[in-house]
Amino acid sequence: MKIKQALFVTAGCLCLALGTIGVFLPILPTVPFYLLTVFFFAHSSERLHTWFLGTKLYEKHLASFVRGKGMTLQTKISIMILVTLLMGFGFFMMAKKGLWLPCSILAVIWLAHVYCFAFRIKTISAKSKEENHDE
Repeated sequence: MKIKQALFVTAGCLCLALGTIGVFLPILPTVPFYLLTVFFFAHSSERLHTWFLGTKLYEKHLASFVRGKGMTLQTKISIMILVTLLMGFGFFMMAKKGLWLPCSILAVIWLAHVYCFAFRIKTISAKSKEENHDE
């Protein structure tokens, strides 16, 4: 196994573990970690990639988003809470040091995230997500 492939498999497994923990702990976002899992597995092992795409975890948390159908409100909110907490911490630490230009840039990036999640990514109901899964 090549070093790059081994690193991607390791990163994919780590993201899978963090995403799965996020299913049970609302502070960890499931979807971004599962997106990273798909990316790392796709670039390291066709077998792992195919396996992950067939799991219930992928179908429940990511399949509708990947198919372009959107995310549930709960998923959107959990992602935005984590993004807000992480960016808020960075903002606070930079503001404490008087770094106002980076604070402004971070604020613009945060607003772009809010805009995308509110207006660009379609919100689907959990019920329609289940119906789309049956297709």
